Amino acid sequence: MLRILIATDCHLGYMEKDEIRRHDSFQAFEEICSIAEQKQVDFILLGGDLFHENKPSRSTLVKAIEILRRHCLNDRPIQFQVVSDQTVNFANSFGHVNYEDPHFNVGLPVFSIHGNHDDPAGVDNLSAVDILSACNLVNYFGKMVLEGSGVGQITLYPILIKRDERLNRMFQVYELSDSGYSYSHLGLVFSLALCYENQTPHAVQWMRPEAQEGCQVSDWFNILVLHQNRVKTNPKNAINEHFLPRFLDFIVWGHEHECLVDPKEVPGMGFHITQPGSSVATSLIDGESKPKHVLLLEIKGNQYRPTKIPLNSVRPFEYTEVVLKDEPDIDPNDQNSILEHLDKVVRNLIERANKTAIKKSELKLPLVRVKVDYSGFMTINPQRFGQKYVGKVANPQDILIFSKASRKGRSEDKINDSERLRPEELNQQNIEALVAESNLKMEILPVNDLDVALHNFVNKDDKMAFYSCLQYNLEETRNKIAGDPDVHKFEEEDIIVKVGECLEERVKERASKAKDGQDFTFSGQSSENVRNRSTEGVGTAASFSDDEDATIFSGSKSTRKGRKELSQSLRSSHDISDAGKTTGRGRGREEEEGEAGLPIH
Repeated sequence: MLRILIATDCHLGYMEKDEIRRHDSFQAFEEICSIAEQKQVDFILLGGDLFHENKPSRSTLVKAIEILRRHCLNDRPIQFQVVSDQTVNFANSFGHVNYEDPHFNVGLPVFSIHGNHDDPAGVDNLSAVDILSACNLVNYFGKMVLEGSGVGQITLYPILIKRDERLNRMFQVYELSDSGYSYSHLGLVFSLALCYENQTPHAVQWMRPEAQEGCQVSDWFNILVLHQNRVKTNPKNAINEHFLPRFLDFIVWGHEHECLVDPKEVPGMGFHITQPGSSVATSLIDGESKPKHVLLLEIKGNQYRPTKIPLNSVRPFEYTEVVLKDEPDIDPNDQNSILEHLDKVVRNLIERANKTAIKKSELKLPLVRVKVDYSGFMTINPQRFGQKYVGKVANPQDILIFSKASRKGRSEDKINDSERLRPEELNQQNIEALVAESNLKMEILPVNDLDVALHNFVNKDDKMAFYSCLQYNLEETRNKIAGDPDVHKFEEEDIIVKVGECLEERVKERASKAKDGQDFTFSGQSSENVRNRSTEGVGTAASFSDDEDATIFSGSKSTRKGRKELSQSLRSSHDISDAGKTTGRGRGREEEEGEAGLPIH
């Protein structure tokens, strides 16, 4: 039986300059690693945003490395093998899983993808997770280079994991059931679909292992680790669950911070989704106030058993909403009555937080947020209001947030909590919207390109973003003009007209890609790369295709002892029939009882 501890969105380094909250993210991550040791899991699986910043501080990096060294480096035997081509799975200069390095004793492997906060950037396309990978502390997978693909095609190669039966017999503590399975076959399928990328149908090719003697295709338990928007309000900026292939069994969904850790089946698709949420509150909103958990996933053959585990080190967070006009004891013309009522609300929240604290000896100052609908009332100064709560709450400066009811009559009750989870994104304005509002006409650079450059400059700290945008467009224009057979006859006025025509063509091209769900990008390039690149196009964002969209691939390489005979050749998913799948895979909601008396899904 394989035992995996699943967590997402640890956001190490969040609020690191705040004297009260600076240690919160590290304490939660330390607890996650401690739980993994206590439960004797085979490995930890992280679903992105391990770091809060694209370029974390030295202090954050040191603390992250210290935590991983304390919990991951030991003599505990590893009881599984990675049997796929590791040079394909792990994009680093070593090309193998970290516990196989003879110079390190890794007893608790960590597998992680990146997220939108710590995604690769810069000339060398490096992420902060690459630093942990180079230190041999994390197995970083799911990283791929999109630039130059032109058509947005991505091929996903799974990490194939098999339980080592010999070690299993030697060190086994207990079994889930005596169902006759000799191995647990686990396929980890990865993706680089980030939050700001759109969906391109049939753009992803899913590679699956071929059937071999003693191991059928349906024997593999397929997990997808995903870091993407799940909110349904804007389909262009979220992944549609029905775009995912039906051969998947289990999906770990990162990026969304609300803890919905209990696996839920997607109707008509057959797979289950867990959304562990963040381990530290980064937005003072209702969804983040829910109790934080991680998930222990136990897999035996084609069956799994989930166990959610609460995180006790998380700072208490109490959230409520107040509509002033609904409160009978408030006088609209008396500010003191408003203050008295809000003081009473805050005191009750603080008392509730202290009562629900799990460890009284380690009582932390709680986070408190009161969302106040002040329609028809006057506001008060939130900073001045919070001064009296210094030393009583962790966020005295922003306890209150004021809002007004929508003029369109859209009731707050009708707003799904998930829509509230990204207020910082709702407040962002892109260049395209600004240009449209001001009724401007861009004459040199396409609006979409400037949008991408602005995103890279702000979110990835790419100081070359606008230069790369300009150079790419200049090179593209030069090449198109040079390709005109009458270029030698052009006068200066002709060139100006031609430049305008090239701009119109680029705008149409970008609009067409956006309509198809493709994103234009030129991030991660130096100015020299931009000057020298061809006109074949640049990386496009990709979403997901269904089972039938893939190309044939075979022959996984292995140079490590004992792996050669186990390495799996891969082929496209459309060559494989799922007829071997049965209801024993847990596709329905029925529960079976195992030896331990726990439900098996």
